[in-house]
Amino acid sequence: MSQVPSAPGPQNPTAAMVVIGDEILSGRTRDINMHHLAGRLGDAGFRLVEARVVSDDMGAIGAAVNDLRAQVDQVFTSGGIGPTHDDITADAVGAAFGRPVAVREDALEALARTYKNGRADLNEARLRMARVPEGAVLIENPVSGAPGFSVENVHVMAGVPMIFEAMLTGLLPRLAGGTPVASETVSVRLPEGEIAAPLARVAEAYPDLSLGSYPFFAKTGPAAQLVVRGEDADEVARAAKALRQAFGLDP
Repeated sequence: MSQVPSAPGPQNPTAAMVVIGDEILSGRTRDINMHHLAGRLGDAGFRLVEARVVSDDMGAIGAAVNDLRAQVDQVFTSGGIGPTHDDITADAVGAAFGRPVAVREDALEALARTYKNGRADLNEARLRMARVPEGAVLIENPVSGAPGFSVENVHVMAGVPMIFEAMLTGLLPRLAGGTPVASETVSVRLPEGEIAAPLARVAEAYPDLSLGSYPFFAKTGPAAQLVVRGEDADEVARAAKALRQAFGLDP
């Protein structure tokens, strides 16, 4: 994959993601939350500019959160807010902001509603899922009840994909996004070496857009998908047409 640099144009708010979990780093679990987040953020007018995967370690989580929250508009985390001893994200984020973490009444109530006997079913392990940093705003969890939370521009969500996706659906309307990102793809049956020069010329003509080349092997040989992305849908369409013309795909 190659990306053609382009000059900055109108800038949507930026975002970053921290994926948390030893199971991701060990290869035992495949992360799909970043893929989902990237698509949803583009639709909501955010630019996902960085993603990091860190272990279940207080220092690693806190360092990633503190570093990224100073660089981007919104930070999203996934993983580490369950009932087990290695679910330490709430503590790590609390420490990163210098805020105490404790069971909170509204989080407790949200959690209790999901159990048959309400609070009577909340043992010590389950109570861990009602612990949030002081001043946090809860993120609703319509799947299993245990809430996520936001502290300033950091949004802490579950690692289970179904729950992560549900939390994100509730969270995004609260955030001020930008212009939804438009995208068009042009498929070319050529090796990248023959694609590079025409692609660069189109990129130079459309400096506010992002143009990328993503090679693959078709039955007929080397090929690539040329992807044009940007905040101006009309300009994206013009650049895609210019690419098709450059490769003889459009009259």
